[in-house]
Amino acid sequence: MNYQIKVPSCVYGGEESIQKVKTVIAQENAKKVVVFTDKGIQSTGLLDKLFAVLKGIEYEIFDDLTAEPAYQDIERVMKQVEGCKGDMIIAIGGGSVMDAAKLCSVLKDADYTVKDLLEDPALAKKQIKTIMIPTTCGTGSEATCNAIVAIPEEQSKKGIVNDAMIPDYVILDAQMIAKLPKSIIAATGVDALAHCVECFTSKKATPFSDLYAMQGAKLIFKNIREAYNQPDNMEAKRNMLLGAFYGGIAITGSGTTAVHALSYPLGGKYHIAHGVSNAILFAHVMEFNKEACKERLAILCDAVEPTLIAKSIDEKAQYIIEQIADIVKVTNIPVDLQEFGVKMEDLDFLVDAGSKQTRLLVNNRKELSLNDIREIYLKVLK
Repeated sequence: MNYQIKVPSCVYGGEESIQKVKTVIAQENAKKVVVFTDKGIQSTGLLDKLFAVLKGIEYEIFDDLTAEPAYQDIERVMKQVEGCKGDMIIAIGGGSVMDAAKLCSVLKDADYTVKDLLEDPALAKKQIKTIMIPTTCGTGSEATCNAIVAIPEEQSKKGIVNDAMIPDYVILDAQMIAKLPKSIIAATGVDALAHCVECFTSKKATPFSDLYAMQGAKLIFKNIREAYNQPDNMEAKRNMLLGAFYGGIAITGSGTTAVHALSYPLGGKYHIAHGVSNAILFAHVMEFNKEACKERLAILCDAVEPTLIAKSIDEKAQYIIEQIADIVKVTNIPVDLQEFGVKMEDLDFLVDAGSKQTRLLVNNRKELSLNDIREIYLKVLK
């Protein structure tokens, strides 16, 4: 088997690593910076840290970015960005902000549109370099060549995947998540854990992706409860930020599976936050998959909890699944779909929309029939 992995060309980590932004701008001889963010980030004061670093450098801010953006939102933002003479993009925010910035990095001054990329992602070519500064501990977007957009007319989401979107520079500064609300730590942290576990159990897993997926899973399993329950535990938050980044790298070498595939309709139609929709499905999908990937789950168990080394493969696999369910429970992620307006009569739509996520379903070690998909959704339709 031949395999590869692609990672950002330069990654800075550690306290105050945001200061490296000025170094990068000087290295790239950038004259004007385009800053992508959202109004929520603006209100936290996190941008003040970036503005202090950008003192003396010309920049323009684009903060009219929506959570879980539709492709039309990207088109609207691109019309604004086209008139800007910036020659480097900085994205400071969560996955939606970084995904929008990555798309703009291949769309600015290009002769194709985001809708063209939905039809043929291979069209994408890097137009402008990027710096990613994540402010959550979960999406891994700062490491990947993926950008997820909603398609309202299909009431679902789709990933645009092209190596040209891999960020050029990444800043992993735990100060950016120091005051992250507990609910966001929970949802984004479980999303990152899903990246690691799915990539490790994916049909496309390789020795490269396994390295990052296993280490990312270990960091998140060991730190998510502390990061959630102890707001001042910066060591746990540093580990969460690193685990999320490793999960993103694992995606570029492997790929997520049925958890993400079946979560997309929940986000696309009902606007359930991506991490929450993954959390709702995570343990149920892994339980369905267990027979096909129990050996892989057992290997994860050995890494996460070495004291269980003498247990059977089945017991170890079950331990990982139970840990996933427990993390979702103790971090108080809402799992009742009725809270989000999902009704039993929506089941046929969910099955149909979920079954169309073939880009991810082909990675699943256990094939899902339409009836299998129906049974999984029934488990979360309480």
